[in-house]
Amino acid sequence: MALRNAVMAALLGGEASGYDLAKAFDATVANFWMSTPQQLYRELDHMEAEGLVTARVVEQKRRPNKRLFSLTEAGRKAVHAYTAEPLGKPAVIRDELLVKVQCLDAGDMEAVRTAITERMEWATAKLARYERLRQRLLDGRSEEAYFAEAERIGPYLTLLRGMSFERENLQWGDMALRRIEQRTAALRADG
Repeated sequence: MALRNAVMAALLGGEASGYDLAKAFDATVANFWMSTPQQLYRELDHMEAEGLVTARVVEQKRRPNKRLFSLTEAGRKAVHAYTAEPLGKPAVIRDELLVKVQCLDAGDMEAVRTAITERMEWATAKLARYERLRQRLLDGRSEEAYFAEAERIGPYLTLLRGMSFERENLQWGDMALRRIEQRTAALRADG
């Protein structure tokens, strides 16, 4: 998947500045696609040159002018075409923490335990942020009411997937820490 597809997905919510898109990526799309602000701005420039988005300049006093981007008709057609494409290979995990865990028995067990704990803290913080976003999306409605009434349900469905992913990270972290503690205790008893 290209960054442009994630940008177009974010712009389905309406007109946004590059700054707004970067914040939106961090709050919503980050559960399935990561991008730096620099990558995002470069992609927006390419997409504008290709006619997928249009930008209008908003003059601001005491601040630099900002550009607000929106999807063009060609951009909306590109979204439609993208969703019709067959999926590529399933995503693979590329996670440095898992490489460290793989090396655990020959490495610094305490450092790996600390890394797992930090990952769990990160997952807890992301879950809290995702929950706040979920509550904003629901706006007092039940999930059933949201799905029946909302103009777009895709952002909520991807948010639920991100929440599930972070919950699984916490479950795995709990299990891994328990197993490391068991191994540490066994090594102490043997040594």
